Amino acid sequence: MADEMEEIAMPPQGGRGCIAAGDVSRKYAPYKLKVDEDQDDKATELKLNCFARPHMRAFHCSWWSFFIAFFIWFAIPPLFPEIKKTLELTKSQIWMSNIFSVAGTVVMRFSLGPLCDKYGARLIMAMVLCAASIPTALTFLVNSSVGLTVLRLFIGTAGSCFVMCQYWTSRMFTKEIVGTANALVGGWGNLGGGVTQLVMGSVLFPIFKAASDDAEIAWRYSSIVPAVVAFTTGLVIFNISDDCPRGNYSKLKKTGEMPEVSAAASFRSGSLDFNTWILFIQYACCFGVELTMNNAAALYFNEQFGQSTEAAAAIASIFGWMNIFARPIGGFISDKSNSIGGMKGRLMWQTFCLVAEGILIIIFAHATNNLGTSIFVLIIFSILVQAAEGSTFGIVPYVNPPCTGSIAGIVGAGGNVGAVCFSLAFRQLPTTKEAFVVMGITVICSSILSVCIAIQGHEGLLTGKELSNDDTIADVLTVPSQMSIEEVGSVVAKHDDCPA
Repeated sequence: MADEMEEIAMPPQGGRGCIAAGDVSRKYAPYKLKVDEDQDDKATELKLNCFARPHMRAFHCSWWSFFIAFFIWFAIPPLFPEIKKTLELTKSQIWMSNIFSVAGTVVMRFSLGPLCDKYGARLIMAMVLCAASIPTALTFLVNSSVGLTVLRLFIGTAGSCFVMCQYWTSRMFTKEIVGTANALVGGWGNLGGGVTQLVMGSVLFPIFKAASDDAEIAWRYSSIVPAVVAFTTGLVIFNISDDCPRGNYSKLKKTGEMPEVSAAASFRSGSLDFNTWILFIQYACCFGVELTMNNAAALYFNEQFGQSTEAAAAIASIFGWMNIFARPIGGFISDKSNSIGGMKGRLMWQTFCLVAEGILIIIFAHATNNLGTSIFVLIIFSILVQAAEGSTFGIVPYVNPPCTGSIAGIVGAGGNVGAVCFSLAFRQLPTTKEAFVVMGITVICSSILSVCIAIQGHEGLLTGKELSNDDTIADVLTVPSQMSIEEVGSVVAKHDDCPA
C-alpha cells in the first residue's frame, strides 16, 4: 500500500492532453485516454472498447452496476401475473407494493449524493448492491401482500445506485463530454429494466416452471438468481476500479492530497440552488415515467390485450431495451447543442424532449384497440422518455460544480418521487387510461419550467449570457465539499479548481 501511495502525486498546474509518465508521477500514468490536466485529469474522450483503469474501467463498472441494480429492483413485476394468483393480490395491493418499491430509494438518493462526495462512488455502490441483494433473495419466502410490500421497500434501495453511476462518470470525464458519458452509463444501466422483464418473465420463469411443473415454485426460485448476481457484482467492482483519475479517495486523503469532505456542507449548498429543484421536477417527469412503466407494463399488456405472462414480459421489455441508444442519444444531442448554442441549446433540447414525451404518453393511453399500434407508440414514447433523462443529466454537472454529487442525488431522487406520484394516480384513478392521460399532461407542464433555469455563467432560454470556458465557474466539474462552505464560496468567487 505504501508503494501505491508513493505513486500518486499532485498534478502540475496548466496544460492539457495525454499525460506522459515522465511528466508527473501518477498511479496509472501514462493514461490510456487523453486527459485535461486543468480538469483534474479527467478524460476528454470515450473509448467504449477500452477497459483500462482508471477512466474506462470506472465507466464500465458504473453502467454494469446500475444495470444489475435494475435487475434486482424490477425482478418482481414481470412475475406479477403469477404472484398475483399465489398471494391473491388485488389491484390496490399490487400498486401499493409498486409505490413502496420506488419510494424506498428516495431518501437513499438524497443521502448518497453527499456520501459520494465524501467517500467516492465505488465503495457506496458496492455496499448498496450487496445490501439490496439480501431482501431480493428473501422474495423466495414471501407469503402475503404485506410481506411483499416490505421486501420491495428494501429492494428499492438498489435504485439509489443511479447516484453513484452518474457521479462516477462526472469524476472521470470532462464537461465537454460529460453529457454523453452520463447518458451512456445511465442508459445502459436503465437497460436492465428491459432485460429484467425478458430474463425474469420469459427465460428464468419458463425454465424453473418446466423443471418443477409448478408456477409458484418457478417464480420463487427465479427471484434468487438476481440476488446472487448483485452480491457478486458488488464485491467485484469494489476490487477492480477506482474513485477518480488519480486513485481512491482513502489513499489520497492519507497522503494529504485530498482534505476530508463535509457531506453536510455539500448537501446544503446543492439543495439551496433553485435550478436543482427545477431539474428535480423535470427528472420526475421522465425517469419517474420509466419507473412507472417498469412496474406497470407487463401487467398492462397481460390484462389489456390478454397476453400470457411470458409474452407480456417480452413486450414490456421493449420499453427498457430502448435505453441501449435512446438515453445516450439524449446526452449526445445535449452535448452537441451545447457546442452550438451553449446552455441555451441544452435547455431547448430538454424542453423539446419533455413536450414530445408528454404528447406520446397521451397517444399511448388511447391506443387500446390494436396491440401492434400500442407497441409502436410504446417504442416512440420510450425513446423520448430516455432522451429526456440523458438531457437532464447533461445539465446537472453545470448547476454547481463543487456540489455535483449532492445535486445528482437530489435530481435523481426526483425520478423516484415522480414514480410514487404517478403510481398513486394508477392506484386511485378508475381506469388506466385516465392515469396515462394525467401523466402525459403533467410531463408537458414540466417542460415550461425550462424557462426558469438560470445557471451562473450560462445563457438560459430567456435570460443570462454564455461566458467563455475561461470565465465560467463550470469550467471544472470536481469533487464537491472537500472544503468548508466558506472555502467553496471562495473557490466559486475565484473560479479556481476544487481540490481532488
